[in-house]
Amino acid sequence: MTAASNASVSSVRELRDSLADVIDRALRDEITVVQRRGKEVAAVVPIEYLREYQRLEEERVAAILDERMAAVREGEGVPLEDVMAETLARTE
Repeated sequence: MTAASNASVSSVRELRDSLADVIDRALRDEITVVQRRGKEVAAVVPIEYLREYQRLEEERVAAILDERMAAVREGEGVPLEDVMAETLARTE
């Protein structure tokens, strides 16, 4: 993957004027960081980068759930049912 430090930087106006070029860069595995008023606010990345990020996040959440469920089985932690009941009670 291309490092974010190697990313192209575009303003929102530049992005509007050259969206096709930005998409072409993403197809070449390049990242474009979008700035608004000089502040980085978004990025256009190759879709594979997004999918990999989502996969890693799902793995991370699954690992946390596995860890918490193991703690409950060992008599530690809070059972999922209790967490759900508390969460649902908050929304009422």
